[in-house]
Amino acid sequence: MRPTHTPYGLSRRSLLAGTAGIVAGIGLSACTADDLIGNRTRVRYWNLFGGGDGARMTQMTDAFIESRPDIDFRATTLAWGAPYYTKLAMSAAGGRAPELAILHLSRLGGYAPGRLLDPFPLDMLAELGITQDRFLPDIWNRCTVDGELYAIPLDTHPFVLYYNVDICREIGLLDSNDQLIPLSGTDELIEAFVEARRVTGNLGVSLSTGDVSPWRLWWTLYRQLDGELFDESGTELILDEERGLEALEFMRRLSIEEEVAPRGADYQAAVANFSNGQAAFLFNGGWEVTTFQTQQVPFSMTTFPNVFGNTNRTQGDCHCFVLPHQRNRDWDNTRAALEYVAYMLQNSVDWAAGGHVPSYLPVVESPEYLNLTPQSHYRHAAENVQLDPDVWFSGSASDMESQASGAFGAVHAGTNTPQEALDQFRGALQRLLDTPSPV
Repeated sequence: MRPTHTPYGLSRRSLLAGTAGIVAGIGLSACTADDLIGNRTRVRYWNLFGGGDGARMTQMTDAFIESRPDIDFRATTLAWGAPYYTKLAMSAAGGRAPELAILHLSRLGGYAPGRLLDPFPLDMLAELGITQDRFLPDIWNRCTVDGELYAIPLDTHPFVLYYNVDICREIGLLDSNDQLIPLSGTDELIEAFVEARRVTGNLGVSLSTGDVSPWRLWWTLYRQLDGELFDESGTELILDEERGLEALEFMRRLSIEEEVAPRGADYQAAVANFSNGQAAFLFNGGWEVTTFQTQQVPFSMTTFPNVFGNTNRTQGDCHCFVLPHQRNRDWDNTRAALEYVAYMLQNSVDWAAGGHVPSYLPVVESPEYLNLTPQSHYRHAAENVQLDPDVWFSGSASDMESQASGAFGAVHAGTNTPQEALDQFRGALQRLLDTPSPV
């Protein structure tokens, strides 16, 4: 997919070329290209947001541009996933990267902080109100490598539970405020899904058995059981077989034994099953909130349930701002980029409307966000979010997630036993560990 440039004006190269032609044509040698550009500070910004997120990001960016005519700000949206991360890495390796970019926090370890990414200047951030005390400690610490800050989180996007308010009211699962009563433990959760299936006549809970959803569900369950994949150095595989199987047995129970979840459903089908009332619950990220609001589905949302009676941990990630490496970084341009970051953080209640939990605590605690429903109902999930392991081959759109989802999705289908799936995943992890990092 070719980069999509937002129409904020001509590129510098085009303008310089055009200016040179004018100067040559009319002999105005004293007039330079910089005179026509006005010496505005330049910021180039790459992101990977499509769909509703892309539209919302564009609206917010346009508002910033309108408020700061002194900055020549140019946003470029690239294809989500591997194409984006490949292009970002190549530009940073050559030292010719944009001033600012978006990175999933789970990918930070694979981007060789100090080589492909430049650290943020803490003094400059402090002047703009971006300080450690305004973010969750665990998230801020994950943004820090060897004492240097390499990422600034815009949001946390956790795996959550959607529920149909009308169906849940009918089966007695709502409190006096029409909020879902806490569901805890495998038996209680299954019982709720069975009752929901009785009403829908089809499914109790909808979920995707394709894309990376099986990984999200398994990692949520495995981390609720305190499972780890790697040692602290990230070089030794310590996958706990008993806990890994317990998580997979629950996934099999949903689809095969109790038949309250689909055996096979791609992402679109999983969303449709919930939106058309064929399922009373949905496991997914918070980003589908605007889909169901637009379709006027009677729904709400809450944190992912405490399945094993231990903790409400849930899989998730953070969209972060990073400074891709530049061979000769211009600090005036960097300052302008950080002013954009500060603007986005301070106005992130607008971003939160799309389902993401703001990372900037002054916004999380603001009346504007707390009155945003159902988005604010699962805000505490950010405190328990479980990012992918901090290894180079991990993170959003990574090979590790794909390998996991292929193995675990087959458990839903009944074509893999939990033991076969775990063995398959273990082998894939070891092969990835044995592969040298490309950076």
